[in-house]
Amino acid sequence: MPAGWLVARIGYVRGIVIGLATMTAGCLLFIPASSAVLYPLFLVALFVLATGITVLQVAANPLITVLGPSRTAHSRLNLAQAFNSLGTFVGPYFGAWLILSGMGTGDTVPPTDPVVRAAQAHTLERPFLYIAVVLAIACAVFAAFWGARVQGQAAVRGEGRRERLIDWSLLGHGRTGLGVLSIFMYVGAEVYIGSVMINYLMSRHTLGLAAVTAGRLVSVYWGGAMLGRLVGSVLMRRIPASVLLTACAIGAATLASVSALSTGLLAAASALAIGLCNSIMFPTIISLSLEGLGERVPQASSLLCLAIVGGAVIPLIAGKVADLASPSTSLFVPVVSYVWIAVFGLMCRLRATATD
Repeated sequence: MPAGWLVARIGYVRGIVIGLATMTAGCLLFIPASSAVLYPLFLVALFVLATGITVLQVAANPLITVLGPSRTAHSRLNLAQAFNSLGTFVGPYFGAWLILSGMGTGDTVPPTDPVVRAAQAHTLERPFLYIAVVLAIACAVFAAFWGARVQGQAAVRGEGRRERLIDWSLLGHGRTGLGVLSIFMYVGAEVYIGSVMINYLMSRHTLGLAAVTAGRLVSVYWGGAMLGRLVGSVLMRRIPASVLLTACAIGAATLASVSALSTGLLAAASALAIGLCNSIMFPTIISLSLEGLGERVPQASSLLCLAIVGGAVIPLIAGKVADLASPSTSLFVPVVSYVWIAVFGLMCRLRATATD
């Protein structure tokens, strides 16, 4: 909520600078946390880092939608989010190289040994220092455009008026309110499937793989999301974004249902393929939800980012279903989410057709 208020007051570019600077500070806090080996300090560092990411999301997503013709806004945001997926795809490999390679196997010394714990904590100092340097460089680049004016920025900055911390009335704005619910449902489905994928591939219900092999296969899930966003950014120049969103949501619901109702290779392959259908959903829901809001875009963006909390709620529901029934049955919880997203895309399309 404070991020939306901040961006409404200072503008998109300055919001990005503040977000990157906050992320840099969060990464640097990992250094004293690693030296002190104190878990609460790690939590503080994570909180500061996440705060910066939130400010960055609230500012960058709407900025991308206004940097060019409105008819290609959906395509631009999907292209930008493809690099998000690229980071998710390659990040674990760099993390394993920079962090896990220095931790050893842990087979000979108990993990509770304070010496081992201190050594493992110190391995976090170098990678987060590297990340902080990269973020600081990015921050300096955007700071060079501190005074730059973006289309509609005078209205966005809210000069001469008092901004509310969050504009709840936007939930009554049909497309935005439904978009907030769609982001809640989508992130919940994506987080649950991505989180249980390793265990799902290890189960005898699917492939019964070893943990390391299953972990590597998860890159197929995130790689599909990256590929789908790249392809989606091109398709959206010819196909309405709402139509493509509906098709992908129906595809994801179908794949999740097939995986839940099958076994072996078919169950595993259909679950991994959900990543390809997930690809365009997050950026497309956001761009559809922000259409036509003008100076209220930053406040709406903050509501959409607030809805990401679905990733903390829906997995709990799906996990409970898995405990009471089975992991495969729990996939029907994301199916419900995808069905709703298909309805949202269809409603956006019908409204656009009625307007035309």
